[in-house]
Amino acid sequence: MNKILLSVAVLTGIAGIAAWTLGDETSSATTAAYKVAKVERGEIAAIVSATGTLNPVNAVQVGSQVSGTIQHLRSDFNQRVRKGDVIAQIDPAVFRAKLAEADASLKTAEAAAKKAEVGVREAKRELDRQTNLHGKKLVAETVMDAARFAHDAALVELELRQAAVAQAHAARERERVNLDYTTIIAPIDGVVISRDVDVGQTVAASLQAPTLFTIARDLTKMQVEADVDEAYIGQVKEGQRVRFSVFAYPGRSFYGEVGQIRLQPNVDSGVVKYNTIIRVDNPDLALKPGMTATISILIASRENALKVPDAALRFVPDISKERVAELRRNLAPDEHVIWTVEDDSLHPVTVTSGIVGPRQVEVLNDALREGMTVALPGTHKTEKQARFGLSLF
Repeated sequence: MNKILLSVAVLTGIAGIAAWTLGDETSSATTAAYKVAKVERGEIAAIVSATGTLNPVNAVQVGSQVSGTIQHLRSDFNQRVRKGDVIAQIDPAVFRAKLAEADASLKTAEAAAKKAEVGVREAKRELDRQTNLHGKKLVAETVMDAARFAHDAALVELELRQAAVAQAHAARERERVNLDYTTIIAPIDGVVISRDVDVGQTVAASLQAPTLFTIARDLTKMQVEADVDEAYIGQVKEGQRVRFSVFAYPGRSFYGEVGQIRLQPNVDSGVVKYNTIIRVDNPDLALKPGMTATISILIASRENALKVPDAALRFVPDISKERVAELRRNLAPDEHVIWTVEDDSLHPVTVTSGIVGPRQVEVLNDALREGMTVALPGTHKTEKQARFGLSLF
Protein backbone atom coordinates (compact mmCIF):
# COMPACT_ATOMS: atom_id res chain seq x y z
CA MET A 1 0.00 0.00 0.00
CA ASN A 2 2.87 2.33 0.83
CA LYS A 3 4.42 1.71 -2.64
CA ILE A 4 1.12 2.48 -4.35
CA LEU A 5 0.70 5.72 -2.41
CA LEU A 6 4.28 6.74 -3.27
CA SER A 7 3.72 6.10 -7.00
CA VAL A 8 0.52 8.13 -6.99
CA ALA A 9 2.33 11.00 -5.30
CA VAL A 10 5.14 10.99 -7.90
CA LEU A 11 2.70 10.92 -10.82
CA THR A 12 0.69 13.73 -9.27
CA GLY A 13 3.86 15.83 -8.94
CA ILE A 14 4.85 15.25 -12.56
CA ALA A 15 1.32 16.15 -13.71
CA GLY A 16 1.48 19.33 -11.69
CA ILE A 17 4.79 20.34 -13.24
CA ALA A 18 3.44 19.63 -16.74
CA ALA A 19 0.28 21.62 -16.03
CA TRP A 20 2.37 24.55 -14.77
CA THR A 21 4.56 24.37 -17.88
CA LEU A 22 1.57 24.16 -20.22
CA GLY A 23 -0.18 27.00 -18.46
CA ASP A 24 2.88 29.20 -18.64
CA GLU A 25 3.40 28.31 -22.31
CA THR A 26 -0.22 29.07 -23.13
CA SER A 27 0.01 32.44 -21.46
CA SER A 28 3.17 33.30 -23.40
CA ALA A 29 2.72 35.56 -26.44
CA THR A 30 5.30 33.58 -28.41
CA THR A 31 4.33 30.85 -30.91
CA ALA A 32 6.00 27.50 -30.20
CA ALA A 33 5.82 25.95 -33.73
CA TYR A 34 9.08 27.25 -35.22
CA LYS A 35 12.84 27.03 -35.06
CA VAL A 36 15.27 29.90 -35.46
CA ALA A 37 18.38 30.61 -37.50
CA LYS A 38 20.71 33.54 -38.03
CA VAL A 39 21.00 35.78 -41.07
CA GLU A 40 24.54 35.24 -42.38
CA ARG A 41 26.83 36.98 -44.82
CA GLY A 42 29.25 35.06 -47.05
CA GLU A 43 29.69 33.30 -50.36
CA ILE A 44 26.70 31.59 -51.97
CA ALA A 45 26.55 29.54 -55.14
CA ALA A 46 23.79 28.03 -57.23
CA ILE A 47 24.71 24.63 -58.61
CA VAL A 48 23.18 21.85 -60.69
CA SER A 49 24.18 18.36 -59.58
CA ALA A 50 24.43 15.29 -61.78
CA THR A 51 26.46 12.12 -62.27
CA GLY A 52 28.42 11.08 -65.31
CA THR A 53 31.14 8.83 -66.70
CA LEU A 54 34.69 9.78 -67.64
CA ASN A 55 35.77 8.97 -71.18
CA PRO A 56 38.62 9.98 -73.48
CA VAL A 57 37.85 12.94 -75.72
CA ASN A 58 38.84 10.94 -78.80
CA ALA A 59 38.72 7.14 -78.68
CA VAL A 60 38.81 5.03 -81.84
CA GLN A 61 37.52 1.48 -82.02
CA VAL A 62 39.79 -0.56 -84.30
CA GLY A 63 37.96 -3.40 -86.02
CA SER A 64 38.44 -5.96 -88.77
CA GLN A 65 36.79 -5.83 -92.19
CA VAL A 66 37.62 -9.47 -92.94
CA SER A 67 36.96 -12.70 -91.11
CA GLY A 68 39.70 -15.02 -89.97
CA THR A 69 41.85 -16.28 -87.12
CA ILE A 70 44.06 -13.95 -85.11
CA GLN A 71 47.61 -15.05 -85.90
CA HIS A 72 49.65 -12.44 -84.01
CA LEU A 73 48.98 -9.64 -81.50
CA ARG A 74 51.58 -6.90 -81.40
CA SER A 75 49.87 -4.53 -78.92
CA ASP A 76 48.40 -4.97 -75.47
CA PHE A 77 46.60 -3.01 -72.78
CA ASN A 78 48.08 0.42 -71.88
CA GLN A 79 50.65 0.23 -74.69
CA ARG A 80 51.39 3.39 -76.64
CA VAL A 81 51.13 3.06 -80.42
CA ARG A 82 51.79 5.34 -83.36
CA LYS A 83 49.71 5.76 -86.47
CA GLY A 84 50.59 3.03 -88.98
CA ASP A 85 51.99 0.57 -86.42
CA VAL A 86 50.97 -3.08 -86.95
CA ILE A 87 48.96 -4.06 -83.89
CA ALA A 88 47.51 -7.43 -85.02
CA GLN A 89 47.69 -9.95 -87.85
CA ILE A 90 44.87 -12.16 -89.15
CA ASP A 91 45.95 -15.40 -90.84
CA PRO A 92 46.43 -14.35 -94.51
CA ALA A 93 46.71 -17.83 -96.12
CA VAL A 94 43.16 -17.98 -97.46
CA PHE A 95 43.35 -14.42 -98.79
CA ARG A 96 46.66 -15.10 -100.55
CA ALA A 97 45.05 -18.07 -102.29
CA LYS A 98 42.10 -15.93 -103.35
CA LEU A 99 44.50 -13.31 -104.70
CA ALA A 100 46.35 -15.97 -106.70
CA GLU A 101 43.03 -17.19 -108.09
CA ALA A 102 42.11 -13.64 -109.06
CA ASP A 103 45.50 -13.25 -110.80
CA ALA A 104 44.82 -16.39 -112.85
CA SER A 105 41.34 -15.15 -113.78
CA LEU A 106 42.81 -11.84 -114.89
CA LYS A 107 45.35 -13.54 -117.14
CA THR A 108 42.62 -15.70 -118.67
CA ALA A 109 40.51 -12.63 -119.39
CA GLU A 110 43.47 -10.79 -120.90
CA ALA A 111 44.25 -13.78 -123.20
CA ALA A 112 40.62 -13.92 -124.34
CA ALA A 113 40.76 -10.20 -125.09
CA LYS A 114 43.87 -10.67 -127.23
CA LYS A 115 42.16 -13.48 -129.12
CA ALA A 116 39.20 -11.18 -129.73
CA GLU A 117 41.56 -8.53 -131.11
CA VAL A 118 42.91 -11.11 -133.57
CA GLY A 119 39.34 -11.96 -134.57
CA VAL A 120 38.62 -8.28 -135.22
CA ARG A 121 41.68 -7.96 -137.47
CA GLU A 122 40.76 -11.10 -139.36
CA ALA A 123 37.15 -9.92 -139.83
CA LYS A 124 38.43 -6.52 -140.99
CA ARG A 125 40.67 -8.08 -143.65
CA GLU A 126 37.81 -10.24 -144.86
CA LEU A 127 35.53 -7.24 -145.02
CA ASP A 128 38.12 -5.24 -146.99
CA ARG A 129 38.62 -8.15 -149.43
CA GLN A 130 34.91 -8.60 -149.98
CA THR A 131 34.44 -4.87 -150.40
CA ASN A 132 37.11 -4.84 -153.13
CA LEU A 133 35.49 -7.78 -154.93
CA HIS A 134 32.04 -6.23 -154.57
CA GLY A 135 33.35 -3.09 -156.21
CA LYS A 136 34.36 -5.17 -159.21
CA LYS A 137 30.97 -6.85 -159.26
CA LEU A 138 32.60 -10.23 -158.54
CA VAL A 139 30.60 -11.17 -155.37
CA ALA A 140 26.95 -11.00 -154.53
CA GLU A 141 25.47 -8.50 -152.07
CA THR A 142 24.70 -11.27 -149.58
CA VAL A 143 28.41 -12.17 -149.35
CA MET A 144 29.19 -8.53 -148.69
CA ASP A 145 26.54 -8.38 -145.94
CA ALA A 146 27.95 -11.51 -144.27
CA ALA A 147 31.45 -10.03 -144.16
CA ARG A 148 30.11 -6.80 -142.69
CA PHE A 149 28.12 -8.64 -140.01
CA ALA A 150 31.13 -10.82 -139.14
CA HIS A 151 33.24 -7.70 -138.61
CA ASP A 152 30.60 -6.09 -136.37
CA ALA A 153 30.31 -9.28 -134.32
CA ALA A 154 34.07 -9.39 -133.84
CA LEU A 155 34.04 -5.81 -132.52
CA VAL A 156 31.29 -6.65 -130.04
CA GLU A 157 33.15 -9.75 -128.95
CA LEU A 158 36.26 -7.62 -128.32
CA GLU A 159 34.25 -5.23 -126.15
CA LEU A 160 32.91 -8.15 -124.12
CA ARG A 161 36.40 -9.52 -123.59
CA GLN A 162 37.71 -6.10 -122.58
CA ALA A 163 34.88 -5.74 -120.07
CA ALA A 164 35.80 -9.15 -118.67
CA VAL A 165 39.38 -7.93 -118.26
CA ALA A 166 38.16 -4.88 -116.34
CA GLN A 167 36.01 -7.10 -114.14
CA ALA A 168 38.96 -9.41 -113.47
CA HIS A 169 41.09 -6.39 -112.58
CA ALA A 170 38.45 -5.27 -110.06
CA ALA A 171 38.21 -8.76 -108.56
CA ARG A 172 41.97 -8.91 -108.19
CA GLU A 173 42.05 -5.48 -106.54
CA ARG A 174 39.32 -6.58 -104.12
CA GLU A 175 41.29 -9.64 -103.11
CA ARG A 176 44.46 -7.58 -102.75
CA VAL A 177 42.64 -5.14 -100.46
CA ASN A 178 41.20 -8.01 -98.42
CA LEU A 179 44.71 -9.40 -98.04
CA ASP A 180 45.92 -5.99 -96.83
CA TYR A 181 43.02 -5.90 -94.34
CA THR A 182 44.44 -8.98 -92.62
CA THR A 183 47.14 -6.67 -91.26
CA ILE A 184 45.54 -4.47 -88.57
CA ILE A 185 47.26 -1.11 -88.17
CA ALA A 186 46.79 1.72 -85.67
CA PRO A 187 44.75 4.56 -87.21
CA ILE A 188 45.94 7.20 -84.71
CA ASP A 189 48.67 7.90 -82.18
CA GLY A 190 47.48 6.96 -78.71
CA VAL A 191 47.18 4.42 -75.92
CA VAL A 192 45.47 1.04 -76.14
CA ILE A 193 42.78 1.11 -73.46
CA SER A 194 40.97 -2.06 -74.56
CA ARG A 195 41.93 -5.32 -76.28
CA ASP A 196 39.01 -7.61 -77.07
CA VAL A 197 40.69 -10.56 -78.84
CA ASP A 198 43.39 -13.17 -78.18
CA VAL A 199 45.71 -15.15 -80.42
CA GLY A 200 43.85 -18.04 -82.04
CA GLN A 201 40.46 -16.39 -81.72
CA THR A 202 38.30 -16.28 -84.85
CA VAL A 203 36.70 -12.97 -85.76
CA ALA A 204 33.66 -12.86 -88.05
CA ALA A 205 33.07 -9.69 -90.05
CA SER A 206 29.70 -10.59 -91.52
CA LEU A 207 27.21 -7.82 -90.68
CA GLN A 208 29.54 -5.41 -88.90
CA ALA A 209 33.22 -5.07 -88.15
CA PRO A 210 34.15 -6.74 -84.85
CA THR A 211 36.07 -4.50 -82.43
CA LEU A 212 39.62 -5.67 -81.74
CA PHE A 213 41.12 -2.67 -79.91
CA THR A 214 40.07 0.69 -78.53
CA ILE A 215 42.73 3.40 -78.77
CA ALA A 216 42.52 6.73 -76.94
CA ARG A 217 44.34 9.58 -78.62
CA ASP A 218 45.29 11.60 -75.50
CA LEU A 219 44.40 10.67 -71.91
CA THR A 220 45.56 14.07 -70.62
CA LYS A 221 42.34 15.45 -72.11
CA MET A 222 39.20 13.75 -70.78
CA GLN A 223 35.49 14.44 -70.78
CA VAL A 224 32.64 13.66 -68.41
CA GLU A 225 29.43 12.59 -70.12
CA ALA A 226 26.77 13.62 -67.61
CA ASP A 227 22.97 13.37 -67.80
CA VAL A 228 21.28 16.57 -66.60
CA ASP A 229 17.59 16.51 -65.74
CA GLU A 230 15.30 18.51 -68.03
CA ALA A 231 14.19 20.61 -65.04
CA TYR A 232 17.69 22.12 -64.76
CA ILE A 233 19.07 21.94 -68.30
CA GLY A 234 17.80 25.45 -69.04
CA GLN A 235 20.26 26.85 -66.49
CA VAL A 236 23.28 25.05 -67.94
CA LYS A 237 25.37 26.96 -70.50
CA GLU A 238 28.59 26.23 -72.34
CA GLY A 239 31.66 27.57 -70.57
CA GLN A 240 30.29 27.24 -67.02
CA ARG A 241 32.72 25.98 -64.38
CA VAL A 242 32.29 22.47 -63.04
CA ARG A 243 33.64 20.78 -59.94
CA PHE A 244 33.44 17.02 -59.56
CA SER A 245 34.76 14.14 -57.51
CA VAL A 246 35.37 10.44 -58.12
CA PHE A 247 35.25 7.55 -55.70
CA ALA A 248 38.91 6.69 -56.31
CA TYR A 249 40.13 9.93 -54.68
CA PRO A 250 37.97 10.81 -51.66
CA GLY A 251 38.37 14.42 -50.60
CA ARG A 252 39.97 15.52 -53.88
CA SER A 253 38.14 17.85 -56.23
CA PHE A 254 38.64 18.07 -59.97
CA TYR A 255 37.60 20.94 -62.20
CA GLY A 256 36.44 21.43 -65.78
CA GLU A 257 33.93 23.35 -67.83
CA VAL A 258 30.79 22.65 -69.82
CA GLY A 259 31.86 22.00 -73.40
CA GLN A 260 28.65 20.86 -75.10
CA ILE A 261 24.96 20.27 -74.43
CA ARG A 262 23.67 17.63 -76.81
CA LEU A 263 20.16 18.01 -78.18
CA GLN A 264 19.34 14.29 -78.28
CA PRO A 265 17.20 13.54 -75.19
CA ASN A 266 17.67 10.40 -73.11
CA VAL A 267 14.36 9.06 -71.77
CA ASP A 268 14.60 6.58 -68.90
CA SER A 269 11.41 5.47 -67.12
CA GLY A 270 9.67 8.65 -68.28
CA VAL A 271 12.45 10.94 -67.03
CA VAL A 272 13.99 13.13 -69.73
CA LYS A 273 17.67 13.99 -69.44
CA TYR A 274 20.20 15.64 -71.74
CA ASN A 275 23.77 14.53 -72.28
CA THR A 276 26.14 17.29 -71.17
CA ILE A 277 29.85 17.09 -72.02
CA ILE A 278 32.31 18.39 -69.42
CA ARG A 279 35.86 19.08 -70.69
CA VAL A 280 38.51 18.08 -68.16
CA ASP A 281 42.31 18.39 -68.04
CA ASN A 282 44.05 15.28 -66.72
CA PRO A 283 47.78 16.14 -66.64
CA ASP A 284 48.73 13.57 -63.97
CA LEU A 285 46.59 10.80 -65.54
CA ALA A 286 44.80 10.33 -62.22
CA LEU A 287 41.44 10.14 -63.97
CA LYS A 288 40.81 6.93 -65.87
CA PRO A 289 38.18 5.98 -68.47
CA GLY A 290 34.98 4.63 -67.00
CA MET A 291 35.20 6.34 -63.60
CA THR A 292 31.93 7.64 -62.16
CA ALA A 293 31.97 11.38 -61.50
CA THR A 294 29.66 13.31 -59.18
CA ILE A 295 29.53 16.77 -60.70
CA SER A 296 28.37 20.21 -59.59
CA ILE A 297 27.86 22.77 -62.35
CA LEU A 298 28.30 26.33 -61.08
CA ILE A 299 25.31 28.31 -62.36
CA ALA A 300 25.94 31.56 -60.43
CA SER A 301 27.88 32.71 -57.35
CA ARG A 302 28.33 35.81 -55.24
CA GLU A 303 30.66 36.72 -52.39
CA ASN A 304 29.61 38.68 -49.31
CA ALA A 305 25.94 37.91 -49.92
CA LEU A 306 23.26 38.15 -47.24
CA LYS A 307 21.71 34.67 -46.93
CA VAL A 308 19.23 32.66 -44.88
CA PRO A 309 18.24 28.97 -44.86
CA ASP A 310 15.83 28.26 -47.72
CA ALA A 311 13.32 26.92 -45.17
CA ALA A 312 12.80 30.51 -43.98
CA LEU A 313 10.92 31.23 -47.22
CA ARG A 314 8.43 28.45 -46.43
CA PHE A 315 7.65 29.38 -42.84
CA VAL A 316 4.10 30.57 -42.09
CA PRO A 317 3.18 31.40 -38.47
CA ASP A 318 -0.10 30.50 -36.79
CA ILE A 319 -2.09 33.47 -38.09
CA SER A 320 -5.30 33.80 -40.04
CA LYS A 321 -5.47 32.93 -43.72
CA GLU A 322 -6.73 36.46 -44.42
CA ARG A 323 -3.59 37.95 -42.88
CA VAL A 324 -1.35 35.59 -44.94
CA ALA A 325 -3.20 36.50 -48.14
CA GLU A 326 -2.84 40.20 -47.35
CA LEU A 327 0.94 39.87 -46.90
CA ARG A 328 1.34 37.94 -50.16
CA ARG A 329 -1.11 39.91 -52.29
CA ASN A 330 1.30 42.24 -54.09
CA LEU A 331 4.42 40.06 -54.11
CA ALA A 332 6.47 39.83 -57.32
CA PRO A 333 7.46 36.33 -58.55
CA ASP A 334 10.90 36.62 -56.91
CA GLU A 335 9.62 38.18 -53.65
CA HIS A 336 8.88 36.29 -50.43
CA VAL A 337 7.83 36.99 -46.87
CA ILE A 338 10.17 35.86 -44.10
CA TRP A 339 9.62 36.31 -40.38
CA THR A 340 12.23 37.82 -38.08
CA VAL A 341 12.24 37.06 -34.36
CA GLU A 342 12.68 40.01 -32.00
CA ASP A 343 11.89 39.85 -28.27
CA ASP A 344 9.92 36.61 -28.75
CA SER A 345 7.76 38.28 -31.38
CA LEU A 346 7.50 37.51 -35.11
CA HIS A 347 7.71 40.34 -37.67
CA PRO A 348 7.09 39.91 -41.43
CA VAL A 349 9.75 41.21 -43.83
CA THR A 350 9.38 41.21 -47.61
CA VAL A 351 12.61 40.14 -49.32
CA THR A 352 13.74 39.61 -52.90
CA SER A 353 15.39 36.25 -53.49
CA GLY A 354 18.67 36.13 -55.39
CA ILE A 355 20.96 33.16 -55.88
CA VAL A 356 19.48 29.91 -54.60
CA GLY A 357 22.08 27.55 -53.17
CA PRO A 358 21.71 23.92 -52.06
CA ARG A 359 20.53 24.87 -48.53
CA GLN A 360 20.60 28.67 -48.41
CA VAL A 361 19.17 31.49 -50.47
CA GLU A 362 20.38 35.03 -51.01
CA VAL A 363 17.92 37.67 -49.71
CA LEU A 364 17.88 41.35 -50.59
CA ASN A 365 16.30 43.89 -48.24
CA ASP A 366 17.78 46.95 -46.57
CA ALA A 367 15.95 46.09 -43.34
CA LEU A 368 17.86 42.83 -42.94
CA ARG A 369 21.23 42.78 -41.21
CA GLU A 370 23.77 40.08 -40.50
CA GLY A 371 23.09 38.38 -37.18
CA MET A 372 19.33 38.89 -37.16
CA THR A 373 17.16 35.90 -36.24
CA VAL A 374 14.60 34.41 -38.64
CA ALA A 375 11.96 31.75 -38.06
CA LEU A 376 12.01 28.33 -39.72
CA PRO A 377 9.38 25.57 -39.81
CA GLY A 378 9.78 23.20 -36.87
CA THR A 379 9.09 22.75 -33.17
CA HIS A 380 10.59 25.34 -30.83
CA LYS A 381 10.93 24.30 -27.14
CA THR A 382 10.59 26.93 -24.47
CA GLU A 383 13.26 27.36 -21.85
CA LYS A 384 11.16 25.61 -19.21
CA GLN A 385 10.48 22.67 -21.54
CA ALA A 386 14.17 22.27 -22.26
CA ARG A 387 14.98 22.40 -18.56
CA PHE A 388 12.48 19.73 -17.51
CA GLY A 389 12.80 17.65 -20.68
CA LEU A 390 9.06 17.59 -21.27
CA SER A 391 7.26 17.61 -24.60
CA LEU A 392 3.75 18.68 -25.49
CA PHE A 393 1.30 15.97 -26.58
